Amino acid sequence: MTISAELRPVDPTTQELWDVVKVVPDPEVPVLTIEDLGILRGVELADGKPVVTITPTYSGCPAMGTISADVTAALENAGYEDAEVKLVLTPAWTTDWMSDEGKRKLEEYGIAPPTGKSAVNSGPVIVPMAVKCPQCHSLSTREITRFGSTACKALYTCNDCLEPFDYFKVH
Repeated sequence: MTISAELRPVDPTTQELWDVVKVVPDPEVPVLTIEDLGILRGVELADGKPVVTITPTYSGCPAMGTISADVTAALENAGYEDAEVKLVLTPAWTTDWMSDEGKRKLEEYGIAPPTGKSAVNSGPVIVPMAVKCPQCHSLSTREITRFGSTACKALYTCNDCLEPFDYFKVH
């Protein structure tokens, strides 16, 4: 998946703003950027002030304060003062917004990426038969607990290599 056309900046100034903030890492999964995760929803220059719109993966996501501060710091380091970060809850974030590159990074990091499409965008939920182990790629895995190290992940274990791993849940 690539960034959708409606989110992509159309002029050089907003493209520059986008380029500054797109590389801000997610503090909970630092191999992902906010662009990889799909939570970067827009940038604009309003009355000379940068305004960045982000959407949390969950409405109570504890990382949003840190992400907002990191976005503001990135803009200040690039010479943009008085930046505003808007947190929007609608439309709700979905794993469909994650980039393919982000999913690849998750797997390399040892977290099984989400599989399938969310019910929001594709009708009925397709339940996967198994979650592939990011270590040995076995499909012989089992869920240990629905909530892993963060609310957006479940804890799994591989029956073949016996390694525990997080699975980034589809929603």
